[in-house]
Order: sequence, then structure tokens, then C-alpha cells
Amino acid sequence: MPANPPKRSTYRHGDLRNALLAAGTELAREGGPEAVVLREATRRVGVAPNAAYRHFADRDALLRAVCSAAQSRLAVVIEEEQDTVVREGDPSAVARALLRAVGTGYLRFAQTEPELFRTAFAVPSDQESATSPERAGNTGLTPLQLLSQALDGLVEAGVLTAERRPGAEFLAWSAVHGLATLLVDGPLRGLAPPKTDDLSGRLLDMIDHGLR
Repeated sequence: MPANPPKRSTYRHGDLRNALLAAGTELAREGGPEAVVLREATRRVGVAPNAAYRHFADRDALLRAVCSAAQSRLAVVIEEEQDTVVREGDPSAVARALLRAVGTGYLRFAQTEPELFRTAFAVPSDQESATSPERAGNTGLTPLQLLSQALDGLVEAGVLTAERRPGAEFLAWSAVHGLATLLVDGPLRGLAPPKTDDLSGRLLDMIDHGLR
């Protein structure tokens, strides 16, 4: 044996799962959910395919984990957008700006990371999985929880009545997700940024006015 055997540079000992998840996420970023293949992930990490089965039973298991990682990245983008909001001044204006940042971040993620956006919703899920810690951003909140928090802020600021609050996250989410899907996979795909920015702004205006 050589005195100083070469060290594997692709992952740290005991962290193979995260290395495979990172490789799978990059595959998704490059080609969407269809590109997430367990054997290719192991090849990129530099281990034998059988080594992956200790952490992911099959390709579907890896895809589910990548889906959660993609939603976590979506949460981070939303958080980044909210970080730009000035938290001083009129509480109602701040609350509305924080809600708008959720939609802006959501649409920005869809347009700048279209394949990762497609992957984020490639696996059927429910309300429970939408609040899973694996899908959380830096604040510990998932995209759905960030939206819910912003809507609760509207109630606290007196912008949205408590009676109209229940279920509002699903109405706002469906509107923004619908436009995002049209921009990524629908007839609006390929529109130039000035047009997409205008549509995004008008949709967020409609949500804002509708809630109030």
C-alpha cells in the first residue's frame, strides 16, 4: 500500500447520501426530473452503483429526495427576495411587500431554474409533505409555510380580515404556480423578460387587490 493513498475528493466519509443527493440535484438542474438517474449519480460521485442502495432503495427514492431539495432551494430564493424588503414604516405596506416577495421569488425561481422547478413538483405530494423539514430553507420554513407566514402578517397588519384568511394560501399559490407553469412548460414559454415581468407584476397586483 502506498504511504499516502489518494483521497476521494467527491464526498467525505460517511456523507455519501448527501453527495448522491447533490449529484441528483445537479442532474435535475440540467435535465429535469427525467434526468435524475441513480446510476449516473453514483458515477458522478465516484462510487459503485451498489453503494447507493444503502441510502436510496431505487431511482424513485432518489427522485423524491431531489424533489425535496428543489423545494428547499425554492424556499431559499423566496427568503432572498423577502430579505430585500425594508421592514420599517407602515406595517400594512411591509406586510404586503413580504407577501409580494413570496410570489416574486417563486416566479424568479421558475424562470431561472426551470428544470429544477419542474423537478420540485414532479412527485405527487400532500399538505403534510409540503411542510416537511427537508423542503425548508434557511429559516426552517418551506415555500408553503413562507406563504402562510406572509398571509398571517397581512392579518396582523389589518390588511386581510381573519374571516378571509383560511385557505388563502392555496388560492394565492395556485395563481402564482399556474403562471409559473405556463412560463416554464406552457404556451407562455419563451416570452422575453419584459413581457414576463409585466405579466408577473400584474398577477401579483391581482392577488394583492383580491386579498384586500
